[in-house]
Amino acid sequence: MFPKKELAQLVISACHQFDVGIVVISPGSRNAPLTIGFSNHTEIETLSVVDERCAAFFALGIAQQKQKPVAVLCTSGSALLNYYPAIAEAYYSNIPLVVISADRPKHLIDIGDGQTIRQENVFENHILFSANLIENPKFISRNSQLIGEALQIATSQKGPVHINVPFDEPLYETVASLKDFHFPKISSSFLDNSNIDYENLAKIWNASQKKMILVGVNYPDAELHSLIDLYADDDDVLIFTETTSNLHHKKAINSIDQLIFSLNDSDFISLQPDVLITFGGMIVSKRIKKFLREYAPKHHWDIDERTATNTYFCLSEFIQTNPIDFFRNFNTKIIKIKSNYQSKWLSVRDERRQKHTEYLSKIPHSDFKVFEQILESVPNNSLLQISNSAIIRYAQLFTINKTLDVFCNRGTSGIDGSTSTAIGAAFANKKQTVLITGDLSFFYDSNALWNKSIPTNFRIILINNSGGGIFKIIPGPSTTSAAKYFETPHCLTAKHLCLMFGFNYQKAFSSEMVQKELKEFFKESDKPKILEIFTPSEDNDQILKEYFKYIQ
Repeated sequence: MFPKKELAQLVISACHQFDVGIVVISPGSRNAPLTIGFSNHTEIETLSVVDERCAAFFALGIAQQKQKPVAVLCTSGSALLNYYPAIAEAYYSNIPLVVISADRPKHLIDIGDGQTIRQENVFENHILFSANLIENPKFISRNSQLIGEALQIATSQKGPVHINVPFDEPLYETVASLKDFHFPKISSSFLDNSNIDYENLAKIWNASQKKMILVGVNYPDAELHSLIDLYADDDDVLIFTETTSNLHHKKAINSIDQLIFSLNDSDFISLQPDVLITFGGMIVSKRIKKFLREYAPKHHWDIDERTATNTYFCLSEFIQTNPIDFFRNFNTKIIKIKSNYQSKWLSVRDERRQKHTEYLSKIPHSDFKVFEQILESVPNNSLLQISNSAIIRYAQLFTINKTLDVFCNRGTSGIDGSTSTAIGAAFANKKQTVLITGDLSFFYDSNALWNKSIPTNFRIILINNSGGGIFKIIPGPSTTSAAKYFETPHCLTAKHLCLMFGFNYQKAFSSEMVQKELKEFFKESDKPKILEIFTPSEDNDQILKEYFKYIQ
């Protein structure tokens, strides 16, 4: 049973031919031709999620793990606009998300017809390609060209595309089979990396005394890991990694704020690199951004397949390729220089780590203490999803188990879809998946739990400090008379949500209870689980501020 509408058949055939194997559908009538067709296609898996915002982040999580396009499908009108937060995240995180929206035909736009908005190019500021189709047999060649181009761009350039599909009524007529369609192929490569002057780059590198490699959000990759390992054994190179970099080495500096928080001008001058190489997604640490903007390197090279990122306002070379290809070529041309640059700063790092351990052994139950307990308990080889705001910043202060794959929506750094993304990742990846989240992020995205595709081994650890703890940490909000609008204090708990959505529920109020509950939390069960850990909002910020004084 397939839709009679040729335009719907065209979209479905294209998705199949270009390997879009999963479509997340939200209910509606205008998208009925596509819903009928996708749900009856034997080689396309369809999933149903009612809330379009959650559906888009759910699809984003699947695409994040599979590294291939996943589609979302909705009806016309405001339904489409709910996709925007996930589209922006996909755009800045290089995740291939295919947005398919049903629409009214043009003669029904802006005449007072229901569930109708101006859908064409609605995401133009955060989309790689928009295919605005026309429901008319005369335009089949044009429509084929646009759909094929959209799907190929999503794959090759790793980002979101939008296919807007207008349908006139009737919507529910069906036929027994799909027609065959031809879709023009476009070049699979959009890069021209033949102009990268490796000889000149190596000349600059080899003549420099202090070099730094800074890695942002990065998908786990064994080959990249081995290529970067070479630099860890170079005396004049410092490797700075973040929690989301998924790179680990005993000579890497993995807790950036821990190292640089208390440095003075003389220290910063000593740390200032001659050459900075950056790759990966967004950087969490505000302090490293401030440092590199004020103490700019002579040369900043950013490696990216799509766009140059001038985060530190001193970009001198945009190297448009992927990091693996760059380091394969570059590593054959560099030489090591004797220097104390690396050893000096690794010594400072080790001192900070020792004080970090001492401090944690002394502090009471709090957000900071809870993080230590959680990270020690997450099973090896798990998929760890971390929400934004204070949660990702706490994670940055710890050495993460190197068997874990770590992800966070750092493209736009929003709290809005962390749970939905984690559920999508859990669905796509059969590893034990654990989400660590804060209370505002969790309750904001509570509709994420309204999903029949949540694996039973999915775990959420909810740190509930009764408000937006980040606004007590950062300077400014607490000094105003409007603090309650920043911190948004509340008395909500996840207990009844768990009952409604079919989760097992555990809770803890002290370090002893946390330790006890964590022992049971990761055991097999017939339902996903939430462990809600309540922490003292009045103490958390002070404990963290004292930490940075202690480790100086």
